[in-house]
Amino acid sequence: MAQNGSVDEFLGAAVEAAKKAGEVIRKGFYLTKNVEHKGDVDLVTETDKACEDLIFNYLKQKFPSHKFIGEETTAANGVTELTDEPTWIVDPLDGTTNFVHGFPFVCVSIGLTIGKAPTVGVVYNPIMDELFTGVEGKGAFLNGKPIKVSSQTELVKSLLSTEAGTKRDKPTLDALSNRISSLLAKVRSIRMTGSCALNLCGVACGRVDLFYETGFGGPWDVAGGAIIVKEAGGVIFDPSGKDFDITAQRVAASNPLLKKVFIDALKESE
Repeated sequence: MAQNGSVDEFLGAAVEAAKKAGEVIRKGFYLTKNVEHKGDVDLVTETDKACEDLIFNYLKQKFPSHKFIGEETTAANGVTELTDEPTWIVDPLDGTTNFVHGFPFVCVSIGLTIGKAPTVGVVYNPIMDELFTGVEGKGAFLNGKPIKVSSQTELVKSLLSTEAGTKRDKPTLDALSNRISSLLAKVRSIRMTGSCALNLCGVACGRVDLFYETGFGGPWDVAGGAIIVKEAGGVIFDPSGKDFDITAQRVAASNPLLKKVFIDALKESE
């Protein structure tokens, strides 16, 4: 297990890795318009893969005994199962669709779990140059300044963030639009900005009051943001109201004052 003294070292390494990957994303972001002929998918895959290799190589050099779970390489040379060992869980580019379109909500997300619990989180948006960090018991920060969740107590004055997912079959779309109209009747407005990790950070810094998403890619979408939300005084849970499970592809987050009414609203919207 990690010694207390080394958590700062883990954070420092994660920040360094995120910034290196962020540089690659930033360069690619402003090139996308010129490489249409190559095919958007190729470009994104290459950027994704290059960033993940860069992050894992950097962290493996520093912490050779740690485990690694990444969106791109898990099957090839990482692990798929989360154990109690210190495990780096990485999304090298969250917000791929945004990246392709030049919409500036893209980020690198790096989380470290110890004993399966999120312990260190770094989420870096290289386009807006926003670095969110959180370490268990030490608070959450945006570019080095402490952040806190909102103090909103009323659903009707709350901003809700969610995502549309990737499925476009009629039953899924009907369920989605019914759920959104039910929620939209109860909150101030809804945002879909295309990055699970940045949505969590949005709750952490009070930009949005509420967030939920189901069916996202995997633990790499939430591993970095989960500890940042908690350390900013927020709560993270399953949209059903049960405890948050990092492997379940289901997440909700809010300030503690809104949790109960938010869960009730989510249940009524199903």
